[in-house]
Amino acid sequence: MKWSDAQSPQIEDDQEGAGPKNQGQGDSFSTQPSEGVKLFRADCCVVVPTLGPVAHVIMDPPYESHMHNAKRRGASERQLRTDGQPALAPLTFSSIDGIRETITRPLMSLCKGWFIAFCTPEGVAPWRDAVEDGGARYKRACIWVKPDSAPQFNGQGPAMGAECFVTAWCGPGYSSWNGGGSRNVFTHRTNQSDRHGDHPAEKPISLMVEIINKFTHPGDVILDPFMGSGSTGVAAIRLGRRFIGIEQDQRFFDIATMRISDALSRPDLFSVAAATGTLSAQHELPLAMSPELRVSAAKGAP
Repeated sequence: MKWSDAQSPQIEDDQEGAGPKNQGQGDSFSTQPSEGVKLFRADCCVVVPTLGPVAHVIMDPPYESHMHNAKRRGASERQLRTDGQPALAPLTFSSIDGIRETITRPLMSLCKGWFIAFCTPEGVAPWRDAVEDGGARYKRACIWVKPDSAPQFNGQGPAMGAECFVTAWCGPGYSSWNGGGSRNVFTHRTNQSDRHGDHPAEKPISLMVEIINKFTHPGDVILDPFMGSGSTGVAAIRLGRRFIGIEQDQRFFDIATMRISDALSRPDLFSVAAATGTLSAQHELPLAMSPELRVSAAKGAP
């Protein structure tokens, strides 16, 4: 459904071709690169309770505190990438541990299908408890194997060669997916040719394509409340899904907007029929939005 006159958010006058204005970390806004994609530069804990139902939640939230603290030391103490590109900057956001329960319950209430969240191996049990407390049915932890992950350079123990993601079913009846009897192991290189590289926890697009293919259907609305640099959104658009992304960091939001807009501009390469459709009126921004979530819709893709 397109924006109606009564529901249309405030449109700010941007310079021609400039897209949404950079308002800094203190301000929030949304942009709609297509009628099947909505991106929010805001705190997901504020936005999620305002949204209508979505088919699935697929997200890569911040690490648990033990891994998060290790990565915040920065590249001066340990090598975080092996692709020859510039070293990654330290993490600038907090761990998930402080808001896991706060964000999980509203996500469970609006998700009608699969809930998928990346985590460390140590984070599987806390996520299982959180989704079950939120009313979903925990199904299984899956493994992303990284064949090109960095070795343990100090030789003091095994290197981290995999990450986990938990899966839970939020819908009625039996859970269903498109993977048949395939196993819970997903193998994808970290350093691929389409990697953007600025986000310290960027997921390969090929990994997200496999996950979206197996757990969702064309036209489904996928919500990613921790959008980062937008890999899930790019994969969703390539596969003809609709997408809602939320990211609080201005720099990562700009990167995600650029990557998603680029994917939308390539109909000759990707299936975007559903992604260029419309989101339901339940996903349109309410007129009673708080001042903290001020809306500035883009006139066109950045």
